[in-house]
Amino acid sequence: MKTFATCLVVLLATPSAMAHHGLTAFDQTRKVTLTGKVTAFHFVSPHAVVEFEVEEQGQMREWHAQLAAARALKGWTAASLAPGDTVTVTGYAAKNGSLYVWVTDLSASNGMQLRPPKAPDGPPGPL
Repeated sequence: MKTFATCLVVLLATPSAMAHHGLTAFDQTRKVTLTGKVTAFHFVSPHAVVEFEVEEQGQMREWHAQLAAARALKGWTAASLAPGDTVTVTGYAAKNGSLYVWVTDLSASNGMQLRPPKAPDGPPGPL
């Protein structure tokens, strides 16, 4: 019975772990650029997240920008972005149409910037 329970846990956990560690949920063939006001900044692991409001067709919509883990954001702290800061975010939008974007470039009105590292023989990678 213990072996069955262990196998069940491993089988159930594997898809979410695989989904978490890849960009498969994001359309890497198309980048979007959005500008809006920060409503929250979560400087956490496994990924830091910027919540921001964007005006689209006269309506305010809450977007979530996913970044690298906090420990990988060199020079950033939990106070790097604050509610009310304006951000311009470029990245890969979610394939399912939800308001999520995997950040490849971010600039804030307070001067904070994130730029992806350049691969030795290729284009910049995601943050």
